[in-house]
Amino acid sequence: MIGEAVWWVTIVDATLVRHHPDVYDSALAGHAPAVRQLIEGTLAGLRFVRNRMGNQVDYVDFIHPAACHPGADDDRITAWTWNPVPEPTVASLPPRGQAWEMTRYRAYKAHLAGRTIGEIFGRPAAFVELTAAEATSVIDISAHAAR
Repeated sequence: MIGEAVWWVTIVDATLVRHHPDVYDSALAGHAPAVRQLIEGTLAGLRFVRNRMGNQVDYVDFIHPAACHPGADDDRITAWTWNPVPEPTVASLPPRGQAWEMTRYRAYKAHLAGRTIGEIFGRPAAFVELTAAEATSVIDISAHAAR
């Protein structure tokens, strides 16, 4: 389930960046710089997870289930935490790929590792959802204007 959430949030984010860059930039600009940095850093960390899960790293390397206590709210998947993971080996990548991978890794380390699943998905999911809604309204307005 976490892998699916990572996949969908990052793919929708990438689609918005590519197909609606003005709407995306405007949505980011609407946030205070610290919040904008948190959103961007969290999404970059999630991209690192997306690109590593299933290929080089197993899902269990990234997440740590919460301790099971009958009836405790902490048993929910949102209470699971992101594990610290070792720095990726990037020597086989071209320089640009090395830089990309290490930037995403540093974002993972700074914004995801040690935090709960629920804490991490809240802000970027809300950002992506609002940005997608704005992009949809821009598309609707453009369609009406074209008629």
